[in-house]
Order: sequence, then C-alpha cells, then structure tokens
Amino acid sequence: MSEPDPAPGAQAPENLADQVGQATQSMELTDPDAGASWIDRRINQLAEVIGVAVLATVVVLIFANAAGRYLVAAPIIWAEEIVIALIPWLAMCGVFLSVRRRQLISLDYFISGLPARTRSAVGLFIAVLSAATFVYLAYYGFQYVSLFGADVTTYLQLPTGWFTSAMLIGAGAVALAFLVNAIRDFRTRRSASGPSGP
Repeated sequence: MSEPDPAPGAQAPENLADQVGQATQSMELTDPDAGASWIDRRINQLAEVIGVAVLATVVVLIFANAAGRYLVAAPIIWAEEIVIALIPWLAMCGVFLSVRRRQLISLDYFISGLPARTRSAVGLFIAVLSAATFVYLAYYGFQYVSLFGADVTTYLQLPTGWFTSAMLIGAGAVALAFLVNAIRDFRTRRSASGPSGP
C-alpha cells in the first residue's frame, strides 16, 4: 500500500529539512562582508583577527592546562587567570562584528508590521538608544579601569587594566558601530524617498 500524497502546497518533512540545511549552509559560506566598502572590510577583518587570536589563546590554554593537570599532574596555574581575563575581549569582538554586519538579534520582527515611515523612525530610535546604552557602559568601564586598572593579576602580575579595558574600548566601538549604522540607514531612506516637493 503506497503512502498518500501530501496535501497540495505541503512540504514533505525531509524536503523542508533539506531546505533549512541548504539555507543554513549557504548563509554560513556566504561572505558576510559582500558589498561592503574597502574600509568596512578592513575594519571587520581586524576585529576578526583579534577575535580569532583571543579565541585560539583561550582554547590552547584550556587544553594545555587540562593536559597538564590530568596527564602529568602539573597544571598551568596561571592559565585560568588569563582565560577569564580574555573573555571580555572575545565578547566585545563578537558584539562589534554582529552590529557591523547587522547580525545582532534585534526588534525587526516586532516593527516589521508598522508603516514604512513609522518603522524607519522606530529603527532609528532603537539604534540611537543602543548606542547610548553602550556609551553608558563605556563610561562606567572607564571609571572601573581608572580605579582598578593598576591592580595586577595574582600569578603573572599583569595590570588588570589590559583586560578590563575591553569594557571601555569594546563598548565604545560598539556604540560607534550602532551610530554609523543609524546614519547610513537614515541616508539610505532619505535618498530612497527622493527629493521632497517645493
């Protein structure tokens, strides 16, 4: 007995799964900076290099520490100190790239049903509010580094300001990225609407 044909317009589950898989693969393999200017590509590549270097350092230190602890009973006592200190830099690189490439989770779903003019205004407000939030974070990051940046780490005696400055530098860079996106969106919408009447 043969299985019934699916209802008209219905997708077979395996076909839907294949389509989702292909869309995901296509998205992952597509150049995230396609269509970006030369300077935008270089900025993003610099952030990527910093992020990859930080992530590679974290992975190597965790692996070496685990191997030392369980294989030869000689852990690297300062490894965890560096790993914890590098996490803010890794997070800020990721957030910065997500904002610049517009891959950050946003409220687009909720505002997509609004009229075009209202949607533009709300989008601009969200971008400016997001930038203000990160400026606020950068301000308190500056205060924190000013107060405690001269403290040194327990084992390597490195200034903690090298690591905690991620909250200042990273938050400032993210705020700037939000503002640049807002300005570009505003200019695009303005040019798309064309010159207003006399």
